[in-house]
Amino acid sequence: MPTPLVDWLRAQDDETLAVLLRLRPDLAVPPPADLTVLATRAGIRASVHRACDDLDRVTLIVLEALVVAGADSAPVPLAEVRRLLGPDVPGAALSGPLAALRERALVWGPDDELSLVPAALDVVPRHPGGLGRETAGLAGSSELPGMLAAVSPDERRVLDALAAGPPIGRSRAGSDPDSAVGRLLARGLLVRVDAETVELPRQVGLALRGDRPLGTVDVSPPDIGARKRGADVVDRTAGGAALGVLRQLELLIGFWGRTPPAVLRSGGLGVRELRRAAKEMDVDETVAALLVELAVAADLIGESDGVAPDWVPTTNADVWAAGGPELRWSLIARTWLDLPRLPGLVGRKDDAGRVIAALSESVRRPLAPRDRRRVLAGLAELRPGTAPGSPAALRDVLAWRAPRRGGRLRDEVVGWVLTEGTVLGVVALDAISTPGRVLLDKPDGLVGALRATLPEPVDHVLLQADLTAVAPGPLQPELAAELVLVAEVESAGGATVFRFTDATIRRALDAGRTAAELHELLAKRSATPVPQGLTYLIDDVARRHGRLRGGVASSFLRSDDAVLISEVLAHPDSAALELRRIAPTVVVSPLSLVELLDGLRAAGFSPAAEDTGGAVLDLTDKGRRTAPRRRAPGRTGSPPEPGGEQLAALVSRMRAGDALAGVRRDAGTRANGGIPDLLRSAAAARQRVWIGFVDGHGVAGERVLEPTSVGGGVVEGRDTVEGGLHRVPLHRITSIAMVESSSNDS
Repeated sequence: MPTPLVDWLRAQDDETLAVLLRLRPDLAVPPPADLTVLATRAGIRASVHRACDDLDRVTLIVLEALVVAGADSAPVPLAEVRRLLGPDVPGAALSGPLAALRERALVWGPDDELSLVPAALDVVPRHPGGLGRETAGLAGSSELPGMLAAVSPDERRVLDALAAGPPIGRSRAGSDPDSAVGRLLARGLLVRVDAETVELPRQVGLALRGDRPLGTVDVSPPDIGARKRGADVVDRTAGGAALGVLRQLELLIGFWGRTPPAVLRSGGLGVRELRRAAKEMDVDETVAALLVELAVAADLIGESDGVAPDWVPTTNADVWAAGGPELRWSLIARTWLDLPRLPGLVGRKDDAGRVIAALSESVRRPLAPRDRRRVLAGLAELRPGTAPGSPAALRDVLAWRAPRRGGRLRDEVVGWVLTEGTVLGVVALDAISTPGRVLLDKPDGLVGALRATLPEPVDHVLLQADLTAVAPGPLQPELAAELVLVAEVESAGGATVFRFTDATIRRALDAGRTAAELHELLAKRSATPVPQGLTYLIDDVARRHGRLRGGVASSFLRSDDAVLISEVLAHPDSAALELRRIAPTVVVSPLSLVELLDGLRAAGFSPAAEDTGGAVLDLTDKGRRTAPRRRAPGRTGSPPEPGGEQLAALVSRMRAGDALAGVRRDAGTRANGGIPDLLRSAAAARQRVWIGFVDGHGVAGERVLEPTSVGGGVVEGRDTVEGGLHRVPLHRITSIAMVESSSNDS
């Protein structure tokens, strides 16, 4: 008599059951009441499918062999499985897959009686092993060799083609009794499915395949073709990419702070707006879609409030921008790793033929973090600085390890992860970088890992004659802040190029810097002589800057040069500014100070703003901001993996539930005058008891207690299933029975 799965589970130790719950976490949600419930769930079709998603190609072939052997209906010996797999699978190669199947309770029993969950029939292909169905009317296997030896060459060609798989073929010649197919049908070596379809019976296919009943089985994974890149080269390249992506995100935040794009009515970002963002960041639209998705997921950008919301930077963006590059990159890298979306889908068409927009719901894929980690884990198995021979080689290895995982986008996801990881600096030259390894294994050390990868901050730049400055590495924070104020970033990366213009010099002067301070900054921080052209540029802009002084009156304009005030009033564009002269050197306007200064600059003047004390006032527009969303951390879409203590508690609860179920079946002791004596005996022996009772509302209940005291008409004890102390009045107990301790109890 075959051993039922529930009895096999009861015979296992607690550690084996804990491993089962860890490998198949869906079995523990909600917590099963006893082992009978666990065994029932373990055989459910959906759960079996999920359990098989983690199996490699060899283990799935062993599963097919068990199906071909009929282990789903009756136990089969291991020798039969070995015979079906043939000489390509030695005993050592079979022990691992069989252990994996047992750990997941897909297979149980000793080696001479292996049983398989029936739901496994839905996991294997329609024709397991490329074999057809067994035919009851076919002659016995002892007669098959003689029947096959007597077939003609044309009949043998038909049989060999179907034996190679699949076992189904179409032939209109089957109705002709003189054709090869007709003769095979007449002898039972083929069976008819319909008027034009025939099938090769399983017995015939196995006989034709000889000592390899399931065909050739390759137990070795594909060669990944490792290539050495050099750990230092990979890390330096990754560091440059990390700095570049931070600069691109800064440009995106600044751009959308000034001109926020609208949120589509269907959600997401318009194609033209994505194209504009890509142009602003100087990247292609694929990279722009990734950066937009990351900025929103990291809560640096969010939807504004209102009837017509826009995509606007949040106040978190300002906090993020104030951090060092290691902190800023750490947030972006963590966000990408756990992003439940596939930015690679942006620009494709969905099932309805519509283009998938960035930030839309169509990009959401809850299992994306799991697949992303799987690809990075495959890279991390290689030595530092080593890359796979090609992305295709990595795809083949991952497909061999989990053929059922990933769906129709499985192979494309590998390419997307490599591309996105390269943009971020997690991957470089197709090899995982040191920060990428830390991100995958110990994310708490990510800041230090990137800091070690980046070159030491430099305290100088190289001024060029074409009004540019080259930073040969990451700059010290204070120097970087000054250069961003006085120049525009022309290109970022390992070496950053800054360009000086009239507008950038005026911006620094508007922020309160003087020409002397700018000259001192450049002379002190440049490793090369300050070009004469840059000196002239600063002096020329400073000469014109601030000769006009504006204030709030709503606004006023003053100058020590009365002729200049007259020139402003005489300018054709001054009429729109609504200026009124109140003194030879002072005019006022009802416009705001910002509008007044912008109008004067448009007319060709170079005014500066001042505060109530006469100091230069910085009116730089920081852009719009919205409140952060404070959304809950995203979920990966799969059940959370329980911890060791939680697994132990679940196993203990199922054991207690099993014991309780047995007590329910066997309990015969009813409430009578002997209940207090039974409870006192149990308390003295520290033995558990099962009690049935009714509460104050007349509702029946039950509980397993370990009594600690009996007196005053009340029993008090610890609930061994749910925990905690409970008190039950003796007069409410309706039935009671002792719970025998199991061998697995601690």
